[in-house]
Amino acid sequence: MSIRTPLAAAHTASTRERIALASDLLLRPFGLDERHLARALAEIRAHRVDDADLYFQTTRSEGWSLEEGIVKTGSFSIDQGVGVRAVAGEKTAFAYSDDISEASLLDAARTVRSISAARQAGRVRVAAKKIAKSRALYGAGDPIATLGSADKVALLERAEQRARAKDPRVAQVMAGLASEHDVVLVARADGTLAADVRPLVRLSITVIAEQNGRREMGSAGGGGRFGLAYFDDAQIARYVDEAVNAALVNLESRPAPAGEMTVVLGPGWPGILLHEAIGHGLEGDFNRKGSSAFSGRIGERVAAKGVTVLDDGTIPERRGSLNVDDEGNTSGRNVLIEDGILKGYIQDALNARLMGVAPTGNGRRESYAHVPMPRMTNTYMLAGDKDPQEIVASIKKGLYATNFGGGQVDITSGKFVFSASEAYWVENGKVQYPVKGATIIGSGPESLKRVTMIGSDMRLDSGVGTCGKEGQSVPVGVGQPTLRIDGLTVGGTA
Repeated sequence: MSIRTPLAAAHTASTRERIALASDLLLRPFGLDERHLARALAEIRAHRVDDADLYFQTTRSEGWSLEEGIVKTGSFSIDQGVGVRAVAGEKTAFAYSDDISEASLLDAARTVRSISAARQAGRVRVAAKKIAKSRALYGAGDPIATLGSADKVALLERAEQRARAKDPRVAQVMAGLASEHDVVLVARADGTLAADVRPLVRLSITVIAEQNGRREMGSAGGGGRFGLAYFDDAQIARYVDEAVNAALVNLESRPAPAGEMTVVLGPGWPGILLHEAIGHGLEGDFNRKGSSAFSGRIGERVAAKGVTVLDDGTIPERRGSLNVDDEGNTSGRNVLIEDGILKGYIQDALNARLMGVAPTGNGRRESYAHVPMPRMTNTYMLAGDKDPQEIVASIKKGLYATNFGGGQVDITSGKFVFSASEAYWVENGKVQYPVKGATIIGSGPESLKRVTMIGSDMRLDSGVGTCGKEGQSVPVGVGQPTLRIDGLTVGGTA
């Protein structure tokens, strides 16, 4: 998948339109306007604080799931509220309420300002209003309204019917469709006002195939920040074919060999290993506290030559992209590692201030009820110059992993464990058979140094990623080209 050039210029008109829409949904129905926001922030700034913000949000969500040709669940929800934060030094005070009103806003403001007991002398001047710079990476339309309920169910039925028709071994099909329309408004103590209107859709298909009493599963899906029209018959067919093929491949799988070996990772979704093993270790909070394996290593070689890793929130319509982050800062295209050299970290406002650097547009939160922290957007490795087939052919004995399931990482040591959901045993450059139960074990920093071949086929994932950190989940994207990594440990079942 190619990456379109990000929009570099600030789109003031689009920003003002989003602020107007957010105000219509989040302020005016509750008798609020920008003067009330300024008053609440002035209440906080009456005490000595380094930063403060108000985060208003309303989210409309809908979900449908189909199994055995029957709609198993259908859900619709609206969640809205405001989070109020004050920051003094490293300390954060936070309060939130699902009651959007002047009284609750001022009450929360007075609560969080207690983080600093010393009151400012004299009258606190209201900061001049500033419209935040922003981007225009996706439309503002509500994806829930882009298809009727009957059409959404019919979409899932077509996916199930195609999967069952594809192979008689398909025993069970599950399909889910999710849509979300998220509107946020951010007001900061320095007078900055920002807003974003974020559509998000996802289609997921899971297939269980059965043969001679053995049952195996395959999954596929995708989405992004657009409407449901994206899921036309051709797109549904691609997801179904991928899910069915994965299940059928796993029916033929054998126990995975174990030991230290060469591992080749396929393009796209296998970038989740990069996200977990490397990306989290480059987030500013871990590095400010010295708890990351990458702490204090800016300017040092941390990866093999040719390895360039970016976190890019500016790719149009991608699941992890943002016009502005959840602190009102413009999303960015941040080079984290360039040709093997560590260039920077992912920053929110608090950690950037304490580390003496600029925010990178990565301040993210799950909702108004959560504090922001540095989080990834779309994290990927740039392509190299090797033919992917040449990389697989270079394996004497090893594993070729094309899809991953779950995994975990220890930030301090960088050690990770990942389960391959689709993988193949390779000998003398030839794929021999699919394997089951392969677990990839290694160290993120060490693995980067052992990259020996980088493919020319960089691809982003299909739009399915969700990242968890400290109990908060946010949508993200991952990507990479085909990679050869030498000396990884594979835990198998053989």
